[in-house]
Amino acid sequence: MQLATIDYLIIIVYLISTVILGIFLERKAREGIDSYFLGNRNLPWWVLGASGMASNTDLAGTMIITALIYAVGAKGFFIEIRGGVVLIMAIMMVFMGKWNRRAQVMTLAEWCIFRFGEGREGKIARIISTVATLILAVGEISYFTVAGGKFLGEFLGINGELASIPLIVFALTYTTVSGFYGVVWTDVFQGVLIFVAIIYICTLAFSIATIPETFSVSIPVGEGFELQQWNFADWSSISPSLTLDLPGDYAIFNLFGGIIFFYLLKVLLEGFGGGKGYLVQRYFAAKSDQEAGLLSLLWIILLSFRWPVVTAFAMLGIHYGATQGVIADPELILPTVIAEYVPIGIKGLLIACFISAAMSTFDSIINSSAAYWVKDIYQAYLNPQASPQQLLMQSRLASVVIVIVGVLLSYQIKNINEIWGWLTLGLGVGLSIPLVLRWYWWRFNGYGFAVGTIAGILAAILSKVLIIPSLDRPQFGEYALFLIPSISSFIGCIIGTFLTEPTDLKVLDNFYKVTRPFGFWGIVGKKLPDDLQQTIQNENRRDLLSTFIAIPWQLVLFMMGITFMMKRWDSFGTLTVIFILLSIVLYFTWFRYLNRVDSLNQEPQSHQELSSIAHHRKDCR
Repeated sequence: MQLATIDYLIIIVYLISTVILGIFLERKAREGIDSYFLGNRNLPWWVLGASGMASNTDLAGTMIITALIYAVGAKGFFIEIRGGVVLIMAIMMVFMGKWNRRAQVMTLAEWCIFRFGEGREGKIARIISTVATLILAVGEISYFTVAGGKFLGEFLGINGELASIPLIVFALTYTTVSGFYGVVWTDVFQGVLIFVAIIYICTLAFSIATIPETFSVSIPVGEGFELQQWNFADWSSISPSLTLDLPGDYAIFNLFGGIIFFYLLKVLLEGFGGGKGYLVQRYFAAKSDQEAGLLSLLWIILLSFRWPVVTAFAMLGIHYGATQGVIADPELILPTVIAEYVPIGIKGLLIACFISAAMSTFDSIINSSAAYWVKDIYQAYLNPQASPQQLLMQSRLASVVIVIVGVLLSYQIKNINEIWGWLTLGLGVGLSIPLVLRWYWWRFNGYGFAVGTIAGILAAILSKVLIIPSLDRPQFGEYALFLIPSISSFIGCIIGTFLTEPTDLKVLDNFYKVTRPFGFWGIVGKKLPDDLQQTIQNENRRDLLSTFIAIPWQLVLFMMGITFMMKRWDSFGTLTVIFILLSIVLYFTWFRYLNRVDSLNQEPQSHQELSSIAHHRKDCR
């Protein structure tokens, strides 16, 4: 898989260009931490949407999804509902994006002060949220480091751990220099490259990837691999079955119906919980409710093109196996296909495209996670009087430390599908339960949030280390990875909430008036004037209806790309008709209301109001 000189030159030019762009944007980043982490909330919605797409189109996920489509066909799409479909974007598009934006905060941890107040419970929730986010960020950096090294190492002819170093260094350089401005604008640049790769690979696969009626694929089994035979009709069918019969590491998916149910439930929990990490950062940076919806719509549409390209890679991998020999490791289909089917020069360009996919995710994680240290620990508790220069220095230092810890942890990871499953299912679900309850239940307080988060993290770690390895049947591992952290987290939330006092009603009143959520808010919502209550209820009803249209709308849109590449015109035609009908309904229930600005859509003054609440409580004492 060695490259020619021209390929190396193209890759080097790309990397240098990215760093130069980051340095050029440094002057905007040094204006302060609002600029460094949110772009002063003045970036166009299309930039935020395109950046989100590039961040979600990561190299690691693309390698895993390609391996799943290769191994189980169109059914791999349903497995990747756990994370790769990014189905929570439908929920963010309709209502959760605007709910997040209305708080006018910088981080999810700072949001805890908005929801739980500036007293002890708010501070505890803020600290626990910060720690949880940093743990998740370190795990994600480790995961992306392994995948990036595994991809690039195949072409450089070196160990993946060494190959990941230049990716890390370049991404860390422009991210620490230029902050959020550098992240989003380099993401836009990288997104253009990603689309170059999509167009080229899809065209290549469409023209040469002829799939035989029956063929074999390779599935990892411990330290080795085992062949699995498919016929094309079953492999390309989009109808999910209740069970599969897969060997080795993929046996965890054999109870297919139950696994998909848990994956879908997990995604709904994450979506209705409001998201986290770099995803929610883009909504904190949005200018208005309308732009929060528009950036989501663009994000989803652009992200849908990921599915044709992973299907194209899988088909080329099968074509290679039928003509030259089965590819042993499914996670190496991308570098194998590029090495075997792409000519010199174009090969370097495509490698640069996929390096950009890796770095666009990497930079987003670095920037968003560093904000938690600077805003929620350093400025909030260690040095409240810190100057803008000190805060920027801490931002850059935190970025470096988080990356170093993540890279060191990556040396313990060998299978990127395994760590991705744990991050998205075990740890993801453990963190999602408190994030859901905070929006919809007035009685849920900061102590419940803190205890539930801790319980979820500990249960996810113990499940991975102690429980899952002891199971006799590996297919029960995914069940355990979902149920144990989620139940533990829920119990922790309930115990922490009912053993402590409710959140101050003044804090809840402010939160409800600014955010306007649906759920169990009767004790708070009833205090508002009748006309205001009716306006909020009308908005909530539209949002709920639109959400249950938007979710299948997004699923159908993504599956259309798969069936198109597989030339399953019967399925593609049916999906196209369904997509058009859902689009029409979604226009009338959601899109046409984006332009409406009523008296409720005023900029919230949440921190000013919370400060007055804090002073009021001191006066009462």
